[in-house]
Amino acid sequence: MAVQEARQGGADPAAHEGGCTCGDCPHGAREGHRRAVAAFLVKRDEYATGQGLPAAVAHSASASRQWVSEELAQAAEAVAERGRAESAAWLARLWRRTAVVVWAGVVVLLLVQALTAIGAGWTSARTAGLLSAVLVAGALTAASWFHRARGGALAPVIGEDNRLSTSRAVAGSWVLFLAFAVLVLVGRLAAASGHRERDALIDGLELARGAGVVTVLAVVCGIAVLVRRVVGLRVQGQRLQKVRAHRPRAADLLTDDSGRGSFADIQYVVINGVALAFAAVRLARRPDQLPDLPWGLAVVVLVSAGTYLAGKYAEGGRPVILSVVRAREAGDLDAPIRTGDDIEIRGTGFVPAGAQGADRLARMVVRVGAVNVHVPLVPVVGGFDNPTDDLLTVPVPAEVEPGRVDVQVVTAAGVETNRYTVDITE
Repeated sequence: MAVQEARQGGADPAAHEGGCTCGDCPHGAREGHRRAVAAFLVKRDEYATGQGLPAAVAHSASASRQWVSEELAQAAEAVAERGRAESAAWLARLWRRTAVVVWAGVVVLLLVQALTAIGAGWTSARTAGLLSAVLVAGALTAASWFHRARGGALAPVIGEDNRLSTSRAVAGSWVLFLAFAVLVLVGRLAAASGHRERDALIDGLELARGAGVVTVLAVVCGIAVLVRRVVGLRVQGQRLQKVRAHRPRAADLLTDDSGRGSFADIQYVVINGVALAFAAVRLARRPDQLPDLPWGLAVVVLVSAGTYLAGKYAEGGRPVILSVVRAREAGDLDAPIRTGDDIEIRGTGFVPAGAQGADRLARMVVRVGAVNVHVPLVPVVGGFDNPTDDLLTVPVPAEVEPGRVDVQVVTAAGVETNRYTVDITE
């Protein structure tokens, strides 16, 4: 492959050994995507300023708009294809990074135990904690290898929309922590020599001692399952628009699909993080029993979970057409809507969260009667003037028969708006 690339573009075959920038192999997928995005942005801004238009369409505003829209749609699809290749390559590399992070955590635990053992001495509890961390890290590393094509250890917390799921990440953190805590007790029980010590360790697993943390575990796991069900039903019922993300990001845990900070997600992560830190300190202080999470803190976590679930029920909404009017340019006379005219569709929710990319915008369709009209992309410097979340401008095609016809928008997520009836005159 390297030889072929060298023949085609004069690339150095050795570049494929590590620093490949051609974009045609997994090593260069990121660079290829970056270059494709940069080229698209340059082309979009050139068209926005009227540059690059062929003479055959420059004389007609409608023809030039259609030509620019088609060119940008094709370029955006090429960028999206590069993005999918970059995402697959990034996920394939992620399992190694997650494994490194996990084992780095084991090393940090060892250092902390070694520092705190100065003066106090090394105990069986420290040995049990270190061995438990090694077992958990080994299990996560094995899982990362088996799921290396899907993100390694992060595969279970990546949602169907290719974003990190906040509910699954929180539930997974509690599951891992409690598995580690139980392994610590198992290790201490295996090393215990006296009957009293073994009985005390077994008593440490009693429900009365860990009722708070068990309740929190049950709630966060239930929330993770319920949220997936709620989101799936709302998407199927067209009450929520979901667009697949380019690739998972750490910011997904704290933001909505459009990348804006989400209060429900932030408070859920912060409160559970504080509760986990408290439980970890309790386990370090009392390694002979499950961490007894106080009921006050457990109730705070439950309130946070309820807020997060309510936020999932409240987010999103179906796109709605509020009005359809004839688009009027400066100096144009007032007139009814005729075939060939541009119409403005005013409403809300036309551009779903996460669908601001040109490849997504190019998928939007407006049904005018029985004719499907693709929404033209109208570039401006730094973005697009059409379509927007609350306004679409499309031409009325000549195939539409005069009379009363229905207008309906189909968004990039595949969700249909309400039908709005307009009069088309001859």
